[in-house]
Amino acid sequence: MSGTPGLVDAYKLAFRHHPAGVALITAASATGPVGLTASSVASVAIDPTVLSFSVTRATGSAGALLGTEHVVVHLLGEHQAALAEVFARSGAPRFTTEQGWSRFEGGEPWLPDAPAALRCRIAERTPVGSSTLVLAEVVEVRLGPAATPLVYRDRTFFSLVGATPLP
Repeated sequence: MSGTPGLVDAYKLAFRHHPAGVALITAASATGPVGLTASSVASVAIDPTVLSFSVTRATGSAGALLGTEHVVVHLLGEHQAALAEVFARSGAPRFTTEQGWSRFEGGEPWLPDAPAALRCRIAERTPVGSSTLVLAEVVEVRLGPAATPLVYRDRTFFSLVGATPLP
């Protein structure tokens, strides 16, 4: 690690207090459906339609996801906090009937109840330290029911209900 311990700790603390939207990223791997919770999703470009996300290791669900050609990025609503928690924990039950999964024509798991599901083709995988930055071209968007976004801050999921817009 190139940063000093004080710098690394301050960096982690700074981002721990910076709120981020919550997404569920899924794929159909050679061994079955895989998925993980992410708070690193960002829009990169409109033409072409590209987004980015990062994963912190190349093993388990993240490794299987990185080995696929297509992923689905689900932008989650507040009503999906429990599902986000399930996909953030290793070994928790995933892709159950009760969770409401469907599939895209290519086999990728799709959650119709998500406010938005973006089917993407992975364009680039760039190792950065112990993480991998993924650039993915959005090839299809399915909009689900409107919902208040799910937000993550300081290791806790939050709703924006009751948040006051600033002038």
